[in-house]
Amino acid sequence: MNKKESIKFYSVNAPYGEFSNFALYPIKLKRKTWKTSEHYFQAQKFAGTAHEEKIRKAPSPMKAAELGRTRKVRMRKNWDNMRDNVMYEALQAKFTQHPDLQKLLLETEDKELIEHTENDDYWGDGGDGKGTNRLGKLLMRLREQLRKETK
Repeated sequence: MNKKESIKFYSVNAPYGEFSNFALYPIKLKRKTWKTSEHYFQAQKFAGTAHEEKIRKAPSPMKAAELGRTRKVRMRKNWDNMRDNVMYEALQAKFTQHPDLQKLLLETEDKELIEHTENDDYWGDGGDGKGTNRLGKLLMRLREQLRKETK
C-alpha cells in the first residue's frame, strides 16, 4: 500500500502557511473580530475575563500566544476537554469567512495535512511524526465537512 501523500505546513511564509493559526486572516466570532485564529483560540482559555479582551487586542499572533500561555491568570475549567472544539470553531470561521482559504483547503483533496513542528507534539507532529497532529486532523475533518456542504 502506498503511503498517503501529505502536505506539511508550519511557517506562514512557506507553502500552505495559510493553514497556520498565525496566518493573518481575521475571523468574526462571538460578535467580535479577531486578528487571527490564534488570537481567538488563546483568548478562549480566559473567556468572560479582561484577559480574553487583552489577548483579542494583542498586536500579533505571537503576542496573543504568549498572553494565552501565561499561568499567572486562571484558565477556564475543563480547558483540556474543550480545546479541540474551540480550535475547530476557529478553523470553521477562518475557512468559511475567507473563500480563497476554503478553495485552498479543498484543493488539498485527500492529502494528509500535517502541522510539522518540533515545538508542539499536540497540535503538531512534534517534528518527528510522533505528535498527535490535532491541527492537521481538525483541518482534514473540516475539509470533509466543507466538501459535503459544497456538493
